[in-house]
Amino acid sequence: MIFKNLRKSDSEIYKLIIAEEKRQKETINLIASENFVSESVLEALGSVFTNKYSEGYPDKRYYGGNENCDKLEKLCQKRALKLFELSPQKWNINVQPYSGSPANLAIYLALVPLGGKIMGMRLDMGGHLTHGHKASATGKLWKQIPYGVSLKTELLDYDEIMRIAKKEKPDLIVCGYTAYSRIIDFKKFRKIADAVNAYLMVDMSHFAGLVAGDVYPSPFKYADVIMTTTHKTLRGPRAALIFSKKELSEKINKSVFPGLQGGPHMNTVASIAVALAEAAKPEFKKYAQQVVQNSKTLASELQKFGWRIVSGGTDTHLFLVDTISRGISGKTTEKILEKNGIIVNKNTIPFDKRPPTDPSGIRIGTPAITSQGFKEKNMKKIAEKINFYLTKRKKYAKLK
Repeated sequence: MIFKNLRKSDSEIYKLIIAEEKRQKETINLIASENFVSESVLEALGSVFTNKYSEGYPDKRYYGGNENCDKLEKLCQKRALKLFELSPQKWNINVQPYSGSPANLAIYLALVPLGGKIMGMRLDMGGHLTHGHKASATGKLWKQIPYGVSLKTELLDYDEIMRIAKKEKPDLIVCGYTAYSRIIDFKKFRKIADAVNAYLMVDMSHFAGLVAGDVYPSPFKYADVIMTTTHKTLRGPRAALIFSKKELSEKINKSVFPGLQGGPHMNTVASIAVALAEAAKPEFKKYAQQVVQNSKTLASELQKFGWRIVSGGTDTHLFLVDTISRGISGKTTEKILEKNGIIVNKNTIPFDKRPPTDPSGIRIGTPAITSQGFKEKNMKKIAEKINFYLTKRKKYAKLK
């Protein structure tokens, strides 16, 4: 983008923006939770809506001058429901959460009594901090009932999850993860939740774009409430959405505002609306298909070089690589690859005996590079480069 005013008024910030733009263009981004938005999304994010304080909800604002904000928020809500084929008579959508973490917090505050039980996946097996981990406020205000994956298969063990749920009787069960590469059986989770009279919450932050693109099963038939960030596979700005069944909508809305937040960032809401419209186009389905195909190809090619992929492969946009089995920690792997122009993140693998600060593996994702037009042939080349850098431990011409 052009920053003609910023270039003159604040050269230090301008230089940092240009430097970051150069870094993004000259590296291979394999961070599973990042993407490249369109210029239209960026333009909406930088619009004059950033000047307006619109505390409250449409037609119920606490300040005057919100006519356009009301229209904008309603339009964003309409686009969100339409994208995921939801009836406005059955589902409510809140587009105001600033990001995923406060959105999850808002859901728990609305549905789980303080000190109650949240059943979520262990952080070291692919769960998120806000699924009840002790380091998060969600683990301080509520008790986490952790579950993980099978030691043998590294897949979700639904019978074991049912056993834990019946024993602990959680108030709410969370499924949807940051580092699990397989399809989740939402029907089985619904059965588990019903067996213990718990709410079923789906955090689809990572695979929302895949659901929109029809390459991942929709959780809406089974869940009571669904949260997603908008900046991963959905390819929007950094924000979040909360979908809830109508009977829960008043509790959810009050929990977001005034429970946790003040006025929404309407420039971000505008940007979300643009991204939702883009995701509704036919070409987005092709994009989602390519994201998954690229992920599967890259995982398969790395396997050919002898790298162990957790659970044996992937059904989604991401996968975990066990690097410690080849004598390299996740932290060292991340550093080696970054020096050679490939960006990944260190990540724990199931039953990891190493600390999260220097775990046994890395997480790889393909949403960002797919947005740049990468195809299967490029995945083979990237796998070849990754293997070279990690086995030869040498630096040679960066991938551009």
